[in-house]
Amino acid sequence: MKTALVTAASRGIGRATAVRLGRDGFRVAVNYARDEAAAKETVRLVEEAGGSAFAVRAELGAEGGVERLAEAIDTLDVLVNNVGIGLHEPFGEVTQESYDRMFAVNVRAPFFLTQRLLPLIPDGGRIVNVTSGVTRIAFPDGIVYAMTKGALHLLTLNLAKQLGPRGITVNNVAPGIIDTDANAWLHEDPAAYDFAASRHALARVGTPEEIADVVAFAVSDAARFVTGTTLDATGGANL
Repeated sequence: MKTALVTAASRGIGRATAVRLGRDGFRVAVNYARDEAAAKETVRLVEEAGGSAFAVRAELGAEGGVERLAEAIDTLDVLVNNVGIGLHEPFGEVTQESYDRMFAVNVRAPFFLTQRLLPLIPDGGRIVNVTSGVTRIAFPDGIVYAMTKGALHLLTLNLAKQLGPRGITVNNVAPGIIDTDANAWLHEDPAAYDFAASRHALARVGTPEEIADVVAFAVSDAARFVTGTTLDATGGANL
């Protein structure tokens, strides 16, 4: 049985990805920061889907978080760097604290986690970085968030080139606006949901399961000749 690590897997896209990989027969390491009950629920759902799972508490972006998570992993075939936070602040309101926090979680943690775990990943393994559709548009209201996802995009390109001779593929999956806990504002006002839906060519907001399906493709044998690219899962946002 192959092992996959999904970071920030207690809810949202991370949970949906863990469950989808469980359905594909993976043993899934479910990383979470604080909510043990939510992580245990993800484990239950993975097992219900036909896989196996275990939860690992490690707050990525915090001191020692990468080390704690890496120490809990002894074998690894697939790494899904899903962890990320989004603080939408216009340029003039960005503080050094929020800037450093977003880069710590969204860039530094995936970078050094991948560095630590790479020796465990065999030839033919898979790395997927969850980025964002904002890397291909101007997004002034979330400029630092967009910058962090752009950095992750460039990490993907460079790792794909470096690891290609080993048959390890490295790709981005870029979601659009997805109906997750982090986007609870979608349900606070019908007009807000309609506005979000209008940004997508498909005229609706995406679901975590739809992103999980794209990740599942990226880590499958069907995607063995796909690397260094972005799988756009934005529903045609901002076309």
